[in-house]
Amino acid sequence: MKFHFLFIALVSTLAVSAQDHSHKSSRAITFPDVSGYKTLKTDLHQHTVFSDGNVWPTIRVMEALRDNLDVISLTEHLEYQPHKEDIPHPDRNRSYHLALQEAKDHDLLIIHGSEITRQAPMGHNNAVFIQDANKLLNEKAETSFAEAKDQGAFIFWNHPAWYAQSPQGTPILSDFQKERIKKGELHGIEVINTGDYAEESLALALENNLTIMGTSDIHGLIDWDYIEKGHDRPITLVFAKEKTAESLKEALFTGRTVAVFNSLLVGKKENLVPLLHACIEVEKAQYINKTSILEVTLKNVSSSDLVFENQMPYTFYSSSPVFTVPAGGTKTINIKTLDKKDGITLKLKALGAYVAPKQQPTIEWALKVED
Repeated sequence: MKFHFLFIALVSTLAVSAQDHSHKSSRAITFPDVSGYKTLKTDLHQHTVFSDGNVWPTIRVMEALRDNLDVISLTEHLEYQPHKEDIPHPDRNRSYHLALQEAKDHDLLIIHGSEITRQAPMGHNNAVFIQDANKLLNEKAETSFAEAKDQGAFIFWNHPAWYAQSPQGTPILSDFQKERIKKGELHGIEVINTGDYAEESLALALENNLTIMGTSDIHGLIDWDYIEKGHDRPITLVFAKEKTAESLKEALFTGRTVAVFNSLLVGKKENLVPLLHACIEVEKAQYINKTSILEVTLKNVSSSDLVFENQMPYTFYSSSPVFTVPAGGTKTINIKTLDKKDGITLKLKALGAYVAPKQQPTIEWALKVED
């Protein structure tokens, strides 16, 4: 009888757990929209057991929903298939279709993609917005790139500073990449991959007008590789006119992106400055009673801690000129304006942000002083 009751209790518990199952998480990645565009949170470089990853495609969908992403792509290696004896799949589109089925009842875009895998100097490259991965599987890399272009793909160079491709850890733009750019077969470059930020890759992006990308390149679990280590996954923020595959594609080809990893934000100035401006809301700008010290409270509406340095002619009262506005939190600074003003321009350098190698942007907010 005791076993019978335990069995019923176990079944009831499992039933309740199934009903309560949710993809929501307290670790949600959040960034505000910017003027004229929706900010889409994307991870366009991931792997599953259908190449050299360790999870089923449905898990990638669940992780993305938990992280509050808008878009993912499962970019399986076309040529490298270490699990093929255990999971034979002559159709290289299989991973995409499984993810698409899992996401059908959720507001998550699944973009069809694959990874073209070669030794240096060709290296590894992701093609997203493809139509048929099988047709990209060719002996010559040049043929694969040409086919991806014919399918309308957006193609980006993966981890160009990876030591296995470049032993010195510095990306080398070979004649192969130069030819791909010339032929319109290479459109972007990862400046952030897993935990690595390569400022040389950022330089190449700016010099060759390549779209700046950040990706997790996840093979294991997001929880194990990032969350348990205190990190969010690296992502690419894409500024699209709307949340559709067509709008996303247009934005990627146009280069409206910012790569993000925790408190590091990397992008072209025209994309990064509006984002940082939108991330900070001014909750209060008021003089402390009977003083000329302006008390300003800033709210960070993003999921990244943002670090700033004072760039105004005014100094701070009882505060360091370098300060952090925590993710989802507030920070109050006291500005010594010497005499009372109706308004000032708040000028702060974003220390965790880069618009070029070693170049950090200064952001301005027009403050109206409250009575």
